[in-house]
Amino acid sequence: MRIDILTLFPEMFAGPFDASIVRRAVERGIVDIGLRNLRDWTHDRHRTVDDTPFGGGPGMVLKPAPIFEAVDELRTPGAEVVLLTPNGELLKQTVVQDLAAAQHLILICGHYEGVDERVADEVATRLISIGDYVLSGGEIPAMVITDAVVRLLPGALGCADSARDEAHSDGLLEYPQYTRPASYRGLDVPEIVRSGNHQELALWKRREALRRTRDRRPDLLDDTHRAELQELGLE
Repeated sequence: MRIDILTLFPEMFAGPFDASIVRRAVERGIVDIGLRNLRDWTHDRHRTVDDTPFGGGPGMVLKPAPIFEAVDELRTPGAEVVLLTPNGELLKQTVVQDLAAAQHLILICGHYEGVDERVADEVATRLISIGDYVLSGGEIPAMVITDAVVRLLPGALGCADSARDEAHSDGLLEYPQYTRPASYRGLDVPEIVRSGNHQELALWKRREALRRTRDRRPDLLDDTHRAELQELGLE
């Protein structure tokens, strides 16, 4: 996979992309990440990327021309062009799975007061927000999306089953996890986890995932989950 990130601050990505899973994926040739400075597609001596908004208002708006030209140069056939904006669809694991299926992602990091709307209308194939709050720019959302996507790429994780069993992989929060020691400060690991009974353990994991989601994130539950809760006596 190829990921190009259009940003005014490429230096922000040095730490997150130089460690852990993303770094290993780059070193193994699983993903190619390009940090592209948007100012490279400007044509004036000041490398201007923003201007005051038509109609007045506070702040500055990113100009369309540098973004249009950058995407024109970088885009490959079938590429997903993602504008990171508070006005986009909420990032969920299903969205991450869609993005991971693409061969090429172009992530556009908004900044200042926003991005000229023509970018959303004519350039972006998808508008994505990582949550209902406002950040200073799209750089942190780009890091989040890159990390979430890369870990789904074949070979990126040490264990092939890790991504499949994670929280949100099936629409639920993940079941509780434990490790040694079995007892610590009077707190004991549930016996079922240590029993070796795989059939009972699988049922326990499902029950706990449903219970945890019911208690912490009921908004994630769909009709099938609620029916399962009732069947298990948890609703």
